[in-house]
Amino acid sequence: MLRPDNVLDAVRGIGSEIEAAAPEIDRQRRLTPGLLEALHEHKLFRMLLPRPYGGLETPPPTFFKTISEIARHDGSTAWCLCQANGCAMAAAYLAPEIAGEMWGGDPAAVLAWGPGPAEAREAGGGYRIDAKIAFASGARHATWLGAHMPVVNESGERQRMPDGSPLIRTFLMPASSIEIEDIWDTIGLRGTASDGYTLKDRFVPAAFTTVRDEADYRQYEAPLYLFLSMNMYAMGFAGTALGIAQGVLDAFMALAQDKTPRLHRSRLADNDLVQYETAQAVARIRSARAFVLSEVEDIWAATQEAGRLEIADRIRIRLASTFAIHEAKTAADMLYDAAGASAIFAEAEFERRFRDLHSVTQQLQGRKSHFRTVGAFLMGHPADLSVV
Repeated sequence: MLRPDNVLDAVRGIGSEIEAAAPEIDRQRRLTPGLLEALHEHKLFRMLLPRPYGGLETPPPTFFKTISEIARHDGSTAWCLCQANGCAMAAAYLAPEIAGEMWGGDPAAVLAWGPGPAEAREAGGGYRIDAKIAFASGARHATWLGAHMPVVNESGERQRMPDGSPLIRTFLMPASSIEIEDIWDTIGLRGTASDGYTLKDRFVPAAFTTVRDEADYRQYEAPLYLFLSMNMYAMGFAGTALGIAQGVLDAFMALAQDKTPRLHRSRLADNDLVQYETAQAVARIRSARAFVLSEVEDIWAATQEAGRLEIADRIRIRLASTFAIHEAKTAADMLYDAAGASAIFAEAEFERRFRDLHSVTQQLQGRKSHFRTVGAFLMGHPADLSVV
């Protein structure tokens, strides 16, 4: 039986398999069947799933380190696992019989979803929904698909939370009943298959809906679920960026030992400027990783002791994760530049990672505006809870 603290060892054991599959994943824009089988065998889609449904409830620090190690070999694989695990946290907010139906009897169960304009209307025993979903990472290997949207009651009034904000309900449907639209043709993270789907007047029974990340709707209690899925996405995608950057560093160190640039007389490894840039890149990757890990370990310990996750701690996660994503990009760019023309060839170890990392920074978790959000909070302004 794989323990939550053993997932990192499991990833190290299949690292070469992930690395070997990466070029095909990038070409086909899908995780390969063989790799999916290995990921399911090691329960890597279940790191954040509640234990009663076959999950591991992996502690946040271990989750961060595991996603980072996966990304060292392939960014798309790490992205899909991070996304699916964040989705799996929804099981804690579903009735036990529904969560058991979705995950308990299917070892290959995966839930995927994405954002998009959508609205739900109350109907007898459930809801009728309309939605145009995109960015559904992992949709091609998912067994369930979801959508999040505000709800209008039978009188036409929008349902609201106690604080007056719109109630956003999550709707879950079998993937086999939904046609996936091929819209994911991107420069990077191509293997995530972050495609879309359209839902028109689709009926969803009330039992297959919930309001995630709201304590009043939580059906299963454990320290992990004091964290919001947004918090886990933040640290996981920071781990993805840092892992990709580490992969660039690994490739560059190997190249520097052998390459003598044209019109030069010495290897890259003997060049003073390259030595300086390499040290700077290593410092950026390691310091950003240490910052995230230190914050997550501290917050995890405090949350378990207090029985709650403080808003100030959510802010800390946002700051550390955003900082790490951009430090990873800066470090990788320095190494890419130092590698010269060797880095531009598709068969090299740089090109795919360069594209993947530059795609990570474009996603919500990498927005530089998060620094303003954090700074505003530190200066005494109310926290923007929509992004922390």
